[in-house]
Amino acid sequence: MDMGFMVRLCKDIYRERSIILALAKDDFKLRFAGAGLGAVWGFVSPFVSILLYWFVFQVGLKNGNISNGMPYVLWLVAGIVPWFYFSEAWTTTTNCMYEYSFIVKKVLFKVELLPVVKILSTLLVHVFLIDVCFLLFATYGYKVNVYNLQIIYYVVCEIILVYALSLITSSISVFIKDTILLIGIVTQILFWTIPIVWSPELLEDTWVLRVLKLNPVYYLVNGFRDAMIEKVWFWDRPAATLYFWVVTIALLMVGVRIYKKTNAYFADLL
Repeated sequence: MDMGFMVRLCKDIYRERSIILALAKDDFKLRFAGAGLGAVWGFVSPFVSILLYWFVFQVGLKNGNISNGMPYVLWLVAGIVPWFYFSEAWTTTTNCMYEYSFIVKKVLFKVELLPVVKILSTLLVHVFLIDVCFLLFATYGYKVNVYNLQIIYYVVCEIILVYALSLITSSISVFIKDTILLIGIVTQILFWTIPIVWSPELLEDTWVLRVLKLNPVYYLVNGFRDAMIEKVWFWDRPAATLYFWVVTIALLMVGVRIYKKTNAYFADLL
């Protein structure tokens, strides 16, 4: 990995933190500008999605409790909350160069920080949904415990994975405008091939499940459930943790390489 790039990135984030936070705040507001309820829609949409999945899979398809006795709705929420953040953050960061083309053209801001703006912008709803997740668990009688602290670790994992992917897709999108449409299809495929709304117990320990586990997002979804339900520390899954970081660092290396090869052309093409 280009350590110089990463060190410089961390320094730039700290140096420009006030501008980044201001842009993230404005970005969150602008996403819902003109809507009667404003930013409330950012919180309503995930709720509606959760209700629909709960209705279809528990009420319609008669999914009861998971094998460990956990109510399906709690199991669903614990897995879908990290997915909401990942999918929205990756989608919005992919298009960030176009949305902030006025910044890219005038070179007023470090371009590699634009995905960070989007990541922070979507983080607000994510933190709110995590709080809702804890509240829902509390209503079912599940108390907060020390394993829940791992949520912080998995949020950091989400942020780094999304940033790695965003360097790749946001750079490519400048040259190939259909990239954002492709990401929409990819996220749909990922959603249904990761056990978010369906239990991995359905596949038992088949080769299909082992292949699906190669997806780094599986680690995030399973990690949230480990923290909220299974009470398993991430270091108790050394193989999965090592695999996740190897893949994420590899994606980050690819993203840095692609960005450094293409960023000089951004201003001309946007």
